[in-house]
Amino acid sequence: MTASGPPADFQRTTRDSYDAIAPAYAEFSRGELAAKPLERGVLAVFAELAAAGGGGLPVADVGCGTGRVTAHLSELGLGLDVFGIDLSPQMLAVARQDHPGLRFEEGSMLALGLPDASLGGLLAWYSTIHVPDEELPRVFAGFHRVLAPGAPVQLGFQVGDEPLRMTEALGEEVSLVFHRRQPERVAALLRAAGLEVRAVVRKERDTEGPFPERAPQGFVLARRPQEA
Repeated sequence: MTASGPPADFQRTTRDSYDAIAPAYAEFSRGELAAKPLERGVLAVFAELAAAGGGGLPVADVGCGTGRVTAHLSELGLGLDVFGIDLSPQMLAVARQDHPGLRFEEGSMLALGLPDASLGGLLAWYSTIHVPDEELPRVFAGFHRVLAPGAPVQLGFQVGDEPLRMTEALGEEVSLVFHRRQPERVAALLRAAGLEVRAVVRKERDTEGPFPERAPQGFVLARRPQEA
């Protein structure tokens, strides 16, 4: 599964940065979900809705990285057929090694190589954070296209008004931009793409525990409307 045409500059730098940190990121993030009950609750609601309204179709974790959330969804006991999509070959290599029973494919959310209405759910868990503002409408239109009527989409992201730029992470040189956004603005863009917003949640910054946060967190749940 590949994007059509050459990747944009931000895709190249994002891919190369995550390629550089893939093994270290997998080790760093191991156990993160276990320390975050609210996030597990958000994912559980999404998974239940996908199981109930997705028509038995596959569920895509778009921007899956090392596959830890893909695996979490698969292990919830709801019978979801979950697979991951990511730009970074090295992150995917880690995902395939750590979760050999799951499917992981290389691809871009800017040009999902999936048939129309082929997904029973779509998760973009801290992956749209690397997409510039001007590309979000295109991304959300693509989400609408690949979701079956009634199928949910769940986003997770950092809340804010200014991007965070990183040139070093986990001991490696990187070039990453984290676009922080207000949940209401993300919801408005999803509506503009024809998606029906079901929940908008803002979590204040968690400064304690093993995974302290630099910013508040946002979660928006939407779905492709049922056809009349």
